[in-house]
Amino acid sequence: MALRRITGLLFLCVSLTSLVVSADNRPDVAKIVTKSDAADILGDAVRDPSPRNGEGADGYYSKCNYYTMRRGKSLVIRLQLPGPNAIAPDKELQLVAQANGSTESVSGVGDAAQMFTAGGEGGFASRVLMLYVVKRNAFLTIGVSGFANDAVALEKAKTVAQKLVDHL
Repeated sequence: MALRRITGLLFLCVSLTSLVVSADNRPDVAKIVTKSDAADILGDAVRDPSPRNGEGADGYYSKCNYYTMRRGKSLVIRLQLPGPNAIAPDKELQLVAQANGSTESVSGVGDAAQMFTAGGEGGFASRVLMLYVVKRNAFLTIGVSGFANDAVALEKAKTVAQKLVDHL
């Protein structure tokens, strides 16, 4: 009987330890792409971010937005590790492509990636480039705005995405 209790207690301790370790191993995008990194990417000083991380109905989320001190440029980062009832990342990428209609495939980052651009005309003050990346069981969204040149914006978004992918 005492051996059963000790075994049960040991099992409980191991289970709780693995729960804590797995929660600590979840990526925090604000720690991976820091305020200093964001300033380098955007080419200007950035305001303090308000990162958020948490568990939701669809899985784990980590989010962070960086805005330059002078208006005009921003970096938006979203990471989702879907839970068992969520849409799979590759399916999510297909749905984003269908919803936006004018996405382009992007190579060189993750398992699959698509980009979408808008703005700069018709009342939008600046261009916005959204990069959607699938890497294994993760879905990343990187938004970069304020760059007139899409190729420059794409390289900046890919740099952020690669930095995140390296931590998955």
